Parts: sequence; C-alpha cells; structure tokens
Amino acid sequence: MRRLHLRRGDVYRLPPGTVFFVDSGLEPEREKLRIHAIFAGSGEDLHERSIGAYSSINDMLLGFDPVILQSAFQVSEGVIEGLTSRVKPPAIVHGVPKTMRSFWEWEEHFMNLFTKGGQGMYHLENKKKKISTFNIQDADKDVENCNGWSLTVTRKNLHALKGSEIGVFMVNLTKGAMMGPHWNPTATEISMALKGQGMVQVVCPSTANISDCQNKKFRVEEGDIFAVPRLHPMAQIAFNNDSFAFLGFSTTSKKNYPQFLAGQASVLHALDKNVLAAAFNASNATIDQLLSPQAESIILECTSCAEKLEKIMEEEIEREKEEAEEKKREEEEAKRRKEKEEARKRAEEDAKKREKEEARKKQEEEAQKREEEARKKEEEEAKRQEKEREEKERQQEEEAQREREKEEEAQREREREEEAQREREREEQAQREREKEKEAERQREEAAQREREREEEAEREWEKEEEARREEKEREEREKEEAGRPREEETKEREPSFEGRRFLWKLRNK
Repeated sequence: MRRLHLRRGDVYRLPPGTVFFVDSGLEPEREKLRIHAIFAGSGEDLHERSIGAYSSINDMLLGFDPVILQSAFQVSEGVIEGLTSRVKPPAIVHGVPKTMRSFWEWEEHFMNLFTKGGQGMYHLENKKKKISTFNIQDADKDVENCNGWSLTVTRKNLHALKGSEIGVFMVNLTKGAMMGPHWNPTATEISMALKGQGMVQVVCPSTANISDCQNKKFRVEEGDIFAVPRLHPMAQIAFNNDSFAFLGFSTTSKKNYPQFLAGQASVLHALDKNVLAAAFNASNATIDQLLSPQAESIILECTSCAEKLEKIMEEEIEREKEEAEEKKREEEEAKRRKEKEEARKRAEEDAKKREKEEARKKQEEEAQKREEEARKKEEEEAKRQEKEREEKERQQEEEAQREREKEEEAQREREREEEAQREREREEQAQREREKEKEAERQREEAAQREREREEEAEREWEKEEEARREEKEREEREKEEAGRPREEETKEREPSFEGRRFLWKLRNK
C-alpha cells in the first residue's frame, strides 16, 4: 500500500482495479483539490462502459446478498444488517478531523498484504520451471485449503501463452465452499462448469447507470458456460450436496491479481477504519465486527449459502413473474376500461351529433333570415362606405398636395441654406487667405527687421575693429617715427582704403 502526498502539477497513474481514496485535508488555508483524469481502455477487453469511471466499495460489497456476506466475513446477521440498513453515503464525504489523522497513517503490517512491487492483494508466485506442457491436476496449486483449491496458468507457467492475451484458470470448491467475493482488475473471465453444480453472483461495480448494469445471480451446472466482465465483483459457491469445479479462460496471459473483498486477503484490511466507516456510513465498531472474524482467505466456508442464494433467486424470479402477471392484469384491466370508456364516448358523441344536426338546421333557417337582412344592410353600408371612400380619397389628395408643397418649400429652403453655407465657406476661405498673407507679410517684416539689426550690429562691430586698428596704427606710427618717408608711402599704397576694409569685413562676417 502506498500513500502519496500530492501537490499541484503532480501526475500519477492508478492501474485498473486499484482500491484508493483521496483526502484533501482539513487545513483552513488549503487550496481546493481539483483532479483532472483520463480513463483509457483497450478495445480488446470486455469492459462494460456503463459502470462508469469509478466503482464504490460500498456498491461492490453490499451488492452481494446478506447470506453470502455473512458467510464470507463469518459475522452475525446483525453486523451485515448494520451495513445494509444504513443510508448510502455520497461519493464525496467530509474528511476525518486532524485529531484523527493518526488513524490514516499506514501501518507497517499492511505491507504484508502485498507481494513484491505492491502489484496486488493476491499474488502467490508459481515457482515451477517452464516446461513444454502444463498439467493443471499435477501442478502445485496457488491456493489450497479444506474448502478447495485454485490455480492460474499464465505465460510464465506455459510458454505457449506468450504472445497471446489469454490465460487459463481452474477452481475446485468442496461441498458448501465459496470463492470469496472478488473482482479482476485486468481480465474478463469466461468459465465452464466441469463438475457439480453451483451458484454465481455478479455485482455491478457502480450504480451510475442501473438500466445498463444490474446485479445478477444464476445457477450453473456441468457443461454450462458463464462470463464475468472485468471489474465486476463476483462469488462462486458450491451446494452442500456436491463439489463444484470450473475451468476458464481470462483475457490476459499475465498475472491478473484479483482483488478480494472478504477473507484475510481483503482489500478492506488495507484501508483505514475511519475511511471505511465514512464509505459505508457506519460506526467503527461495526467495521471492527465486519473485519475481525476473518480466518480464511480467498476460498471460504459457506455452508448452505448456495441453497439460500438459489432460494432467494427463485423467490425473486417468482416475484418477477407475479409482478409481470400483475402488470399484465393491470394492462388488460386498463384495456377493458379504455374500451368501455371509448364505447361510452361514442354513444355520447352520437347523441351530440343528433343534437348538433337539429341545431344546425334551425341555425340554417335563422341564418338565411339573417343573411337577407345582412345583405340589405351590406348594400346600404356599401353605399355609405363608397361615399366615405370618395371623401377620404379627396381629403388624401388635398393632404398629399399640401405635403408636396411643403416638401418643395423645404427643398427651396435647404437650397438657400446650402448656398448661404457655401458663401460663408468662401468668405471664411478668403479670410483665411488674407490672414495667411498678413502673417507672411509680418514674417517678412520681422525677417527684414532682424536683418537690419544684424547689419547694425555688424556695423557697430566693424567700427570697434576700425577704432582698434587706428589705435594700433597710431602706435605703430609713433614707433616708426624714425623710419624714412619713402617706406611709409609704400606701406600706405599697399594698405586697403577705409571702404575696402569695411566691404571685406562684411564679407567675412557673412
């Protein structure tokens, strides 16, 4: 048995037929638990889709008759009554409080209910070596006790089965014995009775669709063939007067690992008592009474169970026959009442028809008189209406003329308004053009003003430079007083005039 602590994003796979429960915890700060699942099946199996995605332990266990449960669990009738009489709880119930969390911890001794790898509750390895043939009678049995034996042949035992999807099994029950309630998670069983007689009960694993899946019980004799789909709980029981042996085939050549509901190998032992109590809506004491007396495993003693189950089946068949006969009588009585009622209605209808015929004749005579009077009135009314119609047409014509005049006047008014609107738009356009010209003129004047200001500034700068140049020249002349006259004249000839210097200065500054 495994316990997984799941958190958001975890992905996990549950093999078909797994017994499990999900606990979301009771912490106030917890997030809501949402599970997204996909349920894949093989097109080769005989799995009935009507059973739904999940099966309830409650449905699977309590689907068996009380006599089978009482013998399988070896408890008193009161314990079984305590389970079957309670209201079935919903699939989702309130969790166990935190103070009871210790009851949810898996105890180490639960692990001995599983074989290596934890693949199933019923996994007894066959240690014989592979041989070319396999004899069921000579082979060591998987399970054997005073109540009988069972043996499963897989491709591990018989190499010829390798590559196929078929397995072989055989069960031999002693007098008054039972193959405990169980289901096959991966295979459908197709069986044939070899010896003796027995009762078989098959339980629908889910009540999701009762019309498609119902609990069944039937008697089988030597030579009979019966099938049990996978995931359907079943029990096979021998009568007290003879043993019951059957051989069968399963739709898998691998280990099937059937899951048992009763006995020492029951899957119920692997679940916490509080979980079982919540699932069955029962007390922990009832669950203790249910599980504690189980001494045998798999093949159990069930004295007179087949006889009681057959009696229950016969009573149910008889009850169904009585119900069918009662239904038939009710239908016949309803048919007679319907025929009598129809005859009464026909008589009433005939009387009504005669009354209607007489009333019709009288009404026809009265109608003729009324029609004559109405014809005269209609002629007078027609003349009056004709005059009214002519008057109305004249008024309508005058009204139409007034409407046309109004429309023409409105049209002329719209044209005047449109012309005025176009005139205003032309004036506004001209005004915008004039404003643009004024703006352009203003910008040109501002540009000319800025040009004049630059020239004046340039003039002031030139005068400053010219003053500086004169001062420099005067200084140089004082320094060169001792120089000769011819050199001074030569210098003056090379030096540009005042206007020339001013022109060059302007060019340089531009």
